[in-house]
Amino acid sequence: MRKNIKVTALAATATALALGLTACGSSSDPSSAKTAGGKTDESKPLVIAASPSPHADILNFVKDKLAAKEGLKLEVKEFTDYVLPNTATEQGQVDGNYFQHKPYLDDFNKKNNTHVVPVVNVHLEPLGLYSKKLKALTDIKAGQTIAVPNDTTNEGRALQLLAANHLITLKEGVGTAAKLSDITDKKGLEFKELEAATVPRALNDVDAAVINGNYAIEAKLSPAKDALILEEAEGNPYANFLAVKDGNQDDPRIQKLAKLLNSDDVKKFIEEKYQGSVVPAFGTPAS
Repeated sequence: MRKNIKVTALAATATALALGLTACGSSSDPSSAKTAGGKTDESKPLVIAASPSPHADILNFVKDKLAAKEGLKLEVKEFTDYVLPNTATEQGQVDGNYFQHKPYLDDFNKKNNTHVVPVVNVHLEPLGLYSKKLKALTDIKAGQTIAVPNDTTNEGRALQLLAANHLITLKEGVGTAAKLSDITDKKGLEFKELEAATVPRALNDVDAAVINGNYAIEAKLSPAKDALILEEAEGNPYANFLAVKDGNQDDPRIQKLAKLLNSDDVKKFIEEKYQGSVVPAFGTPAS
């Protein structure tokens, strides 16, 4: 049975999260933004959970350069896994999150009975295959080991990337839900399933690894330069978006943040900072 992270680790992290949010005081408590009449107090900080890079980097650019002009107080809470941002959003410990794509969210909501919904697309991070031992795709041979993310949607996405580049063959029609058991021809390769955040740390122990764009950037890898193969951006369904618990989409603070995340200033910031490793995804529907 595959797990994203161990239950004990999740419980410990959840406890640390609760303590951390409590320690921040009422100014950082999302529930304190509601007035007695149920309306949103726009003077209260908007607390958004995010992966460190590029998500938190983009949010901090908005916080430091753009938010004050819109009268928005923005706080960014960084998370290094793909579970807690959604559970914290569902439970009201944060006002929203920015770290994921639609296939992952759909799968998460279904499995966890959560009610998190997209608000607006922001960027795309192409998934890539990386190696510290191999210089080119043609260096991959039978008997070598490739690490892949173990969460349902990202593993399927990784396997599709490998299949598109003729490293494996998959069953017809499996799409992004592909699992290792759907490989009909491994071509002699071995596979190691790991939690997405830990895949970059396994590069020294495997021959190659399929790494999510944000974790590649955190590991000081450049998707545009270092990947042996990289997803095509055009027509890619994996745009990352701002998300909230269903019912909070009309929070005026969320609407302000959505507008800023789709601004020309943010587009320029993404293009200049990431040089093609992260690309803007404005103008495409998030739902």
